[in-house]
Amino acid sequence: MLRRPLVMGIVNVTPDSFSDGGRFLATDDAIGHGRQLLAEGADILDIGGESTRPGATRPLVADELARVVPVITELAASGARVSVDTMRAEVAREAVAAGASIVNDVSGGLADPGILDVVADSPASYVVMHWRAHSTAMQQVDFTSYPRGVVTEVRAELEQRLAAAHTAGIAEERLILDPGLGFSKTAEQNWELLRGLAEIEALGPPVLVGASRKTFLGRLLAGSDGALRPIGEREAAHAALVALLAERGVWGLRVHDVRATRDALAATARFRDPADG
Repeated sequence: MLRRPLVMGIVNVTPDSFSDGGRFLATDDAIGHGRQLLAEGADILDIGGESTRPGATRPLVADELARVVPVITELAASGARVSVDTMRAEVAREAVAAGASIVNDVSGGLADPGILDVVADSPASYVVMHWRAHSTAMQQVDFTSYPRGVVTEVRAELEQRLAAAHTAGIAEERLILDPGLGFSKTAEQNWELLRGLAEIEALGPPVLVGASRKTFLGRLLAGSDGALRPIGEREAAHAALVALLAERGVWGLRVHDVRATRDALAATARFRDPADG
């Protein structure tokens, strides 16, 4: 029987995230949302204080710290497995001290190389995502160009980031890879990358995939007028991806709708193994 992917529930403590920006900006609201995701079956809570949607501007370090540290402190103290979604060494350091056991760095150490040393000096696991530029520039044509093919180049660039993590002293068993769907990638490149996940898996570390509510799903489901399917109406397509990724045996899925994800995983497990019923 294949292991069920871990479900990483997203808690955006931000005013401007693409899906739910502002809904959980207040500390109590973010904590409450985290507890709700746990009740729905989240294995990990990913707490982030900086939006990485295309075009987003970066918050001050002090603001990011003020957003995430109280939430991490409370949720970790209650027994939750917590990840911090940050590109900053200072935020990673404070988050781990507050109880985070995973540092989810969408830049893979490129935005702030010091984050690698912070993780190396801690017991935390480290998510290395494929990334080329900050949100204000990442969808510019220079950053979405992959002359050798998106799968080949993403694999090569992730391999370089793994080498940097190893050099910093982060043990192999603490590393997790993320292909970075939506970051410096066109809609078709995202699909190519999903079809080519075996190349990313071949690098060794387990793989985390975050496809939830992203633009390439909105474009897939666009109306006859070309208007993207609204963000809140993309979950059925995402559930289909969840089932396919579960069959691949990915390590984890980073999602907004934990309940729908767990439902899709339950149906997939029941289909492939009657004993799961």
